[in-house]
This record gives sequence, C-alpha cells and structure tokens, in this order.
Amino acid sequence: MSRGAKNQVFEDVTIIDIAEEGKGVGKADDFVLFVEKAVPGDVVDVQVYRSKKNFGEAKIIGLKQASEYRVEPFCQHFGTCGGCKWQHMTYEAQLQFKQKSVADALSRLAKIDTGGMMPIIPSPADRYYRNKLEFTFSNKRWLYDGENREDTALNMNALGFHIPGRFDKILDVQHCYLQADPSNDIRNRIDEFAKQNGYTYYDLRNHEGNLRNLIIRTSSTGELMVIVVFAYADEETVNKLMSFVETEFPEITSLLYILNEKKNDTIFDQDVTAWKGPQYIHEEMLGIRFRIGPKSFYQTNSIQALRLYEITRDFAGFKGDELVYDLYTGAGTIANFVAGHVKEVVGVEYVPSAIEDAKINSAINNITNTKFYAGDMKDVLSAEFVAEHGKPDVIISDPPRAGMHPDVVARLIEIEAKKIVYVSCNAATQARDLLVLKEKYDTVKIQPVDMFPHTQHVENVVLLVLRD
Repeated sequence: MSRGAKNQVFEDVTIIDIAEEGKGVGKADDFVLFVEKAVPGDVVDVQVYRSKKNFGEAKIIGLKQASEYRVEPFCQHFGTCGGCKWQHMTYEAQLQFKQKSVADALSRLAKIDTGGMMPIIPSPADRYYRNKLEFTFSNKRWLYDGENREDTALNMNALGFHIPGRFDKILDVQHCYLQADPSNDIRNRIDEFAKQNGYTYYDLRNHEGNLRNLIIRTSSTGELMVIVVFAYADEETVNKLMSFVETEFPEITSLLYILNEKKNDTIFDQDVTAWKGPQYIHEEMLGIRFRIGPKSFYQTNSIQALRLYEITRDFAGFKGDELVYDLYTGAGTIANFVAGHVKEVVGVEYVPSAIEDAKINSAINNITNTKFYAGDMKDVLSAEFVAEHGKPDVIISDPPRAGMHPDVVARLIEIEAKKIVYVSCNAATQARDLLVLKEKYDTVKIQPVDMFPHTQHVENVVLLVLRD
C-alpha cells in the first residue's frame, strides 16, 4: 500500500496545528494529515479517507491522548452539522488559534511584521449570538447510524441545515445554540405543524414540493422577523401555515412570505409579501437605528458588530473634517455609524437594494452627510468618480470573503488616501491585497475580532497609513 493511500491507518499521530477549514493538522514523517474533529495536542490513530500526493484527509479511529484543549461538545448535532466545528475545543484555545491564523496569513502571504498585533477581542457570548438563521425544508432527511432508509415508517422530511458536501441532504435540527429564543420553538413548531398537515417538503434535486426555506431574524430592540419561502402559490397551504405562525407566535413583529419558483434558494430577486406587520425590523447601535429588511445584510453578531465598527472608527482617528469613502458599504451600517464624526461619507455597494437600505438608514437617523452609489466596485471607483466626489482622506473597505478585485486595489494605490481601514472576514485574501498595498502603505495596527465562536472564522481590522 502506498503511503497515504485511501483507508491507510496511521498510529500515534500528534496534532500540531489547526487548518483554516477547522481540521487538525498532523504529520506522518513528511506526509501531512488533515484530521476531522482533531484538536491540537491530541495524539490519535487515524484512517485516511481521501488521499492526494503530499497530504491526506483522515478521521480519528482512536484517541490515544486527549489535548488539554479538548472539551465535550455541547450540541447533539456536533460532527454531523456543518456549523460550530470547534465546539470540542475550549473557547480560550479557539481564540489562540484564530489569533495565530491571522498572524500566519499576514506574515506569510503579505510579509507583514505582526509583532505588534493586538490580542483578539472575544465575543461576550459564545452561544445564542446570531441575529439571523436560515433553515431549509427537504424531503431528503439525513439518516443517523441505525436508521434504515428502506423503513417505510421513517418520515424523511426535515427542516434544518445542509450536510457539508451534500447539497440535497438536510439535518433535521432539534436545538440550535446559535440563535436565542424563540428561534428553536418557531422552527420546531412550524416543522411539526407542516408534518401533521401533510405539507410537501422541497426536493432539492427534482425541484418538487412546496415548503422551501425558513428565515428567522431577531434584533437587540426585541423585534422579530420570520420569513417563510414557498415554491409555488398553493393558497390553502400558504394561508393555513401563515395563520398558524401568526396565532402561535404573536411576538413576531414582521411576518413575511415569498413565492420562489426558481431552482435556487436566493431571494434577492423575489417579491416579498407582508402577512403581518412591516417588511422590516430595527437594530440599534449607540443611538443609531438601522432598518433591516428581509434581504438586508447586517452583521449576524450584533454585539460584536458594535465593537468592530468602534475599532474601525477609532483606527481612522477622525478629527471631523474628513471625506470618507466606505467601500462595500452594504446597508450603510459603517457609513452611518461614522457619519457623525466626519464631514462626509460616500458609500459604494454592488447590490442596489442594499443601497436603498443605506439611504433609508441615513434618513431615519436624520443623517444628511452621506451619499450612496450602486454598482460594481471596479467600475464605479474610477478616476472620474474621485474627481466628482473629491479625493478621500480615509477609505474604509469591508469586502466579501473573496477580498477586493485587483482593479480596486490598484485604484486605491492611485487615489493615495492618507489612511485605509481594511475590515476583512478572510485574513488570507486580506493579506493578498495588503501585499500589493505595501507599495505605498505601512501597516500600523492589526486587530482581530471574534464574531463567530466555535467556528474557524475571524474578522480582522487593519490600519494602513500612506508613506510620506
């Protein structure tokens, strides 16, 4: 058997690190092993289930020695669900390895000295911290060991999360520790009602069945939004289910539904119908209110979002007379958050509906020194745009995980703003962009922020200052 062949067993492997996707890293001689559910410090026997030339992916078949960081997972769905993959590791250790992952990315990929990097800011809550969850209805429930798919008594309908790597299989979630009450109760009661009434759950392969998705949004103001997504307009089913939800959960302030006949689950191009209440709820930060609609982007950890925006504001060191460009502004949360500290903010975002949200958020807070523009960043942020709106003193950039387009990075170098505050949810793509920006900018401050406990994801804020 060749080294690292599929099903090969390696004994007494010491886990020395953790990879970006959350797997433990070990070595057998110079053959690298990425091990599911392994924690740095574990000594394990593993079996390879996928092999490449220089590395293999493996599962634990024997835990010889448990790491000092290892703890008992708190969720019954751990290991099957794709979320909270680090819950078998102490939160202190999670923070340590997130800090390390940011430092490694910036030093290795961007050749930046991270010696002065500030300690990661932990999330005050490591459970029930999300303000939004999306669940999927499916007639292809994930079966546990011991369940026989040939058993005609099995109910194969499920309402929950996708199984990693299996788009058509859904884990029927009983209790999720990500979103506070009444999220679990709403999901479970809707699931129970739908099954009792014989409603059809969506078939993700054949595109049949009526119930598709359930989205629940909570807010720090106590408002609650529930969105039910149907595949087609069965009036009796829609009316009966929506009436049930309204009656059972009178605390819902915005009860909506969508008819999505497309083959994908995105709702950004779909019409929304209000069954009860307005088509929005509100979030609040330091007296600034943000209107959140069914399609709005808002940071899912509300408490940490405030810290993230405070760090962004403080890194910029505003004096009050600055012109600020807020790139990838989304619903204008950062733009409106800093507007009271500067002369003017110009926000740019790809999604037109998000720009409309941004304008509304300025209006409801009587903020008059913001301007927002929709379009592809690499096209909008042109020399003509800068000539029209003025050269910015500070640029704030908070791009998606893919980072900034190379044309945008090149444009930042041409603009030569005195400061750039770069907020990122992916240290690797951030490092890629910083490597280019090093041509004219020095990295002065680095601050990781943990927005997503029990996952490998981490936000990072970097202050860049233009060299004289």
